[in-house]
Amino acid sequence: MMPRLGQKFKDIEIEVTSKPVAEYQNDEYFELELPVAPAVMVADEIVVEGASVSQDKVEKVICRCLEIDEPEKKGILGRLFGK
Repeated sequence: MMPRLGQKFKDIEIEVTSKPVAEYQNDEYFELELPVAPAVMVADEIVVEGASVSQDKVEKVICRCLEIDEPEKKGILGRLFGK
């Protein structure tokens, strides 16, 4: 998902952090007040934590942060036929 979003929104920087589960389940991590992994953050906003998230939801938050119009949601026929 992240590489596609990086191509679509060229004005944003995407940082992916991946660590072993043991590093997220200790007292030091909880003291940092970071979201529970897995998580997605856009700027200072936590989009989701402890669960997966749809690309549509992440795109909406990115658009809101960049102050641009949200992408038009296409139905299945629109996606298949490019309309």
